[in-house]
Amino acid sequence: MRRRSLLIAVPAGLVTLAACGDDDSGSSSNASDSASPEPSGTSAAPPPKIVDGPLPAITAGTKFDEKPTVAKGSGEPSKDLAVKTVIAGGGRAVAENDFVSANYLGQIWQSAKVFDNSYDRKTPLVIQLAQGSIIDGWRYALTGKKTGSRVQFSVPPTWGYGKQGNEQAGIKGDDTLVFVVDIQDTFNARSSADGEKVPQDDAALPKVGTNTDGKAPSIEVPDGAAPKKLVAEYVLEGDGAEVGAQDSVLVQYKGVLWDGGKEFDSTYARKQLTSFSLQQVVKGWAQGLTGKKVGSRVLVVIPPDLGYGDNPPQGSDIKKDSTLVFSVDILAKM
Repeated sequence: MRRRSLLIAVPAGLVTLAACGDDDSGSSSNASDSASPEPSGTSAAPPPKIVDGPLPAITAGTKFDEKPTVAKGSGEPSKDLAVKTVIAGGGRAVAENDFVSANYLGQIWQSAKVFDNSYDRKTPLVIQLAQGSIIDGWRYALTGKKTGSRVQFSVPPTWGYGKQGNEQAGIKGDDTLVFVVDIQDTFNARSSADGEKVPQDDAALPKVGTNTDGKAPSIEVPDGAAPKKLVAEYVLEGDGAEVGAQDSVLVQYKGVLWDGGKEFDSTYARKQLTSFSLQQVVKGWAQGLTGKKVGSRVLVVIPPDLGYGDNPPQGSDIKKDSTLVFSVDILAKM
């Protein structure tokens, strides 16, 4: 299983689709063989003062998205949050509560001991910059920075792991942490897939809108019988990495019933993206998204035996033996 970042906490509960699926885990956390500490965002620490330094030198791996080597801190670190934009990107600005995709390295100021990095895992971290989701130092240091930027910052315990430290990572309660973060992308409730349009020529299948303005796409369900087998077809085909059966994904989605076309669930309506492991959703989602590329919009038609069958979620508009139709935008692999 893929090792999980030490920076993050267990995300909030899943949306109805995943929570009521046929997997009994009931959790949206990524597959992991290591524990995740609670972030300091649950504390009442006041916003930090942001200063320019001091910060230790980056001595190797100085290009964007290269694994950096960072010198040991010299002297006493700042008691404030020291933040420096090492490489200024020209992309979209990150806002608080956005999800960011980033590669990063973290080490301890006093010893230069590297306690975590995503470069060796070959998988960027995708995490929401929200209180309670990540340590506060990240929220304050990265808000306002642009994609394509490399940001270096030092985090005192108050905005890191607090006086308790992080025993798993070897971080003591008085350790100041140094991070180098390469911001690859940012996502929010207005994000859409950005792939190339794929012809929708089968009149027996629903037609999904191809707008990329962050608004919910239309889903037109045809007259006629629903397919008996799973359908998973590109509407917009992205050029990102393929999603594996063990992966977690960040998505926008909209779900309607085949019978009548009524919407029963939507991230667009909630104005909030969602993330989950493909091991923790109904089989139709897991099978339909496996092998699809990041940046894509996918039409997924789920027959009852791969959905909720005769046990639909209580309080939903889904009836027994319903065929479900989804438009799913795969924004990132986690």
